Amino acid sequence: MQQPTKALIRAEWQGRPAVDIPVQYNPSELSLEKSAQIAEIAIPGLDSPLLQFVRGQNERLTLDLFFDTTDEGTPAGAKSVTEYTDKIYQLLKIDPRRHAPPICTFFWNNKTPGADFQVQVGNQTRNAFKCIVESVRQKFTFFTPEGIPLRATLTVTLKEYKTLEQQLAELNRQSPDHTQSHVIERGDTLAGIAAQHYNRPGEWRRIADENGIEDPRRLAPGAFLAVPPF
Repeated sequence: MQQPTKALIRAEWQGRPAVDIPVQYNPSELSLEKSAQIAEIAIPGLDSPLLQFVRGQNERLTLDLFFDTTDEGTPAGAKSVTEYTDKIYQLLKIDPRRHAPPICTFFWNNKTPGADFQVQVGNQTRNAFKCIVESVRQKFTFFTPEGIPLRATLTVTLKEYKTLEQQLAELNRQSPDHTQSHVIERGDTLAGIAAQHYNRPGEWRRIADENGIEDPRRLAPGAFLAVPPF
């Protein structure tokens, strides 16, 4: 019978060898969360504001890890479960050389959620989630008569970590390098045209200035607009 693959967290402290911290029991659930910051641009006369993407938010991976030392000794010689849990809790401590907690990577296998995603989507493939440990909530649920904790559940939240170089390499934004033309249609707004050509509704003034438009609400259907390079 094939043995299950144990998940682990690899911690990298600057100037020191990486340390692998295996879990005692694989998590039964994983929660992945990714969101985006969206700004609302109010245009007078419209039924609802235009939406403009501002930036993405770091992805979060949350998991519960269970630890139990009841099978490692009698109450007289009980082993505290903190010998396991402290290794994960210390990942919140500041690395003196980085002045920040260590960079970590959560590994499991190549079939965890999202493993078939392209590299550019999310945080690599899901068999390796590079992160900073954002929070650890410890819940101890069983003790010896002397008060030694024997069971614990840790709720661990990992926050996606990417360097500036990685993010710039993954971006595939293209801006026009020459002036384009746009035929005004009924219902068009300068903000909408800017969103279409620049993906930035807030750049509508650039188009207005290029075409000498003083009142952006008065656009003649059928007229041509020059859309300058961004």
